[in-house]
Amino acid sequence: MSSNKNDPFTVQVYNQAKLAIDEADVIWFVVDAREGLHPLDQEIAEMLRKANKPLILVGNKVDTYDPALANDFYALGFGPPLLISAEHALNLGDLLDQTTEKFPNQQDEVETAIRVALIGRPNSGKSSLLNAMLGEERVIVSPIPGTTRDAIDTPFQYEGVNYILVDTAGIRRKARVEEAVEYYSVLRALRAVERADVAIVVLDATDFLTEQDKKVAGIAHEAGKAILIVVNKWDLVEKDDRTVKVHVEKLRNELSFLDYAPVLFISAKTGQRVKKVLPEVFTVANEYNKRISTRAINELLRESLLRHQPPAHKGKQLKVYYGTQIKVKPPTIQLWVNDPSLMHFSFRRFLENQFRANYGFTGSPLHFLVKKRTKD
Repeated sequence: MSSNKNDPFTVQVYNQAKLAIDEADVIWFVVDAREGLHPLDQEIAEMLRKANKPLILVGNKVDTYDPALANDFYALGFGPPLLISAEHALNLGDLLDQTTEKFPNQQDEVETAIRVALIGRPNSGKSSLLNAMLGEERVIVSPIPGTTRDAIDTPFQYEGVNYILVDTAGIRRKARVEEAVEYYSVLRALRAVERADVAIVVLDATDFLTEQDKKVAGIAHEAGKAILIVVNKWDLVEKDDRTVKVHVEKLRNELSFLDYAPVLFISAKTGQRVKKVLPEVFTVANEYNKRISTRAINELLRESLLRHQPPAHKGKQLKVYYGTQIKVKPPTIQLWVNDPSLMHFSFRRFLENQFRANYGFTGSPLHFLVKKRTKD
């Protein structure tokens, strides 16, 4: 660190290391057991001593277990290092066991937190948006596409609500990813969508709605996640009184499968409308968890069927007997009918529109499962 104090990227890494130390419950101090003690190890050790946090000294790059490799590192003052090989998976189980033993006892807040994934093309501004939302540089930002280093879950609280931001580090075409580590990072980004409740689809206003944007949005939609569309870099767009309308129309036409998703036009760089993002996330997360009573569902079904009878097919009429909501995240309504094959897409869409008109579900997909009613 001290050898490159004038390097901007080193300074960012150093500052982020200090932030990570402040927020960590347990610290892994990783040293190179193959190369031996380095002057920078002493510098880092001094920083860690001041932190006074539970710590495990980890000696990595150990091809074969040799206790003599640990001798140099006693000078750091943290006792003997746990010798491991990340490459060969040597002693990783011991490392995890020691780590869990050092965790403080605390109630698990993950279940009550809203999990949010930021997804979008490289350089659409995901990391800048994350930093603007949190007010801290938790993710190293560079203007080069794909330079966010890792996918890190960041828990925080806003207006009394617990959130966990899953920074996905971008979703890139596999053809552009050349190294195995980067390829693995892309896989982790795709998995982040699966671990989220709400996906924020980040679009670049200066290069609006590419084919890759549509694919990324489709990932969240197919995964059945609540979705908020954020159009970033809005400060760089020349505007007149029709600019917003034109962009929204283009979105609704080309991302018609996301017509339920709200849209925000923001600038992570200037902070324009960034404060509206989390309240909107909170709204769509609540809609994603919304549950309707069985009585209300069947009343709406009766009203809808009186208003619009499903079309007959080959002389046979679809009959909808009753329905009930069987799950949330996403809200899913099961319908019992005489013949599921008679449920045409257009009528399913009609029912969805009726439920949305009456109960909202803003930002949330709404699924219908159609099942044949069996006679008693």
